[in-house]
Amino acid sequence: MNRKKVLYIVGANLALLLILSVLLPQHMVQPGRVMEAHRALETDCFACHTPFLGSRSERCIQCHKPEQIGLVTTKGMPIGNEDKLVPFHQGLIEKDCVACHSDHKGVQAFYPIARFSHDLLQVGMTERCGDCHRRPADDLHRQVAGNCGQCHTQEAWTPATFSHDLIEPELRKRCVACHRGPADALHRQVDEQCGQCHTEKAWTPATFDHDRLELRVRGRCVACHRGPDDKLHRQVGDQCGQCHTKKAWTPATFS
Repeated sequence: MNRKKVLYIVGANLALLLILSVLLPQHMVQPGRVMEAHRALETDCFACHTPFLGSRSERCIQCHKPEQIGLVTTKGMPIGNEDKLVPFHQGLIEKDCVACHSDHKGVQAFYPIARFSHDLLQVGMTERCGDCHRRPADDLHRQVAGNCGQCHTQEAWTPATFSHDLIEPELRKRCVACHRGPADALHRQVDEQCGQCHTEKAWTPATFDHDRLELRVRGRCVACHRGPDDKLHRQVGDQCGQCHTKKAWTPATFS
């Protein structure tokens, strides 16, 4: 087969694909079924797309007016049962709909919420988290006043930082109001004043005073500590206090 004939066949196939893409775009280039609200436009690709340029925000706002999103439908009917909080589209610095939305149920039907960039919001709105996000109703968040940015970032809800200075002084002593107390034998013997051993910064490292234990338990070290299993310690009893002190395992004395 000569070169001219090969070029002719390739050119004919490309021309056919181009014609089919224009006449039957929903079958040739559609990434998936459109979402239910746009079902009437399923065969009219150019209602939303510009040939060879893709989907443009200018086409979106012909039907979805940013100043009306979340308030009224595209038909002008008031939205009375909207489950979202105060609409935020009115506070965007640019009308870039495709930055967050997709109207096809293709490989990725809707971009995840994490795709949204808070940089699209006006400066004043970035500090008013409650306008778009529903505040958690747990005991801790009900006591914290101020902006969510004190602990969380705009990139993700977790990981988060937390300062106990944000809660009332009286509550800082009631650790178990927010934290679940350990249920091991040691912690069951001490009261709920976690601050006697732990700090507000981290659970470990921690300090411990054996005088907080009941007298009958202080001499039974193996009730809390695992005894060494070497040959030497197997020959002596469980009275660790014969060699070690309550302050530290070492230094130790030995007879």
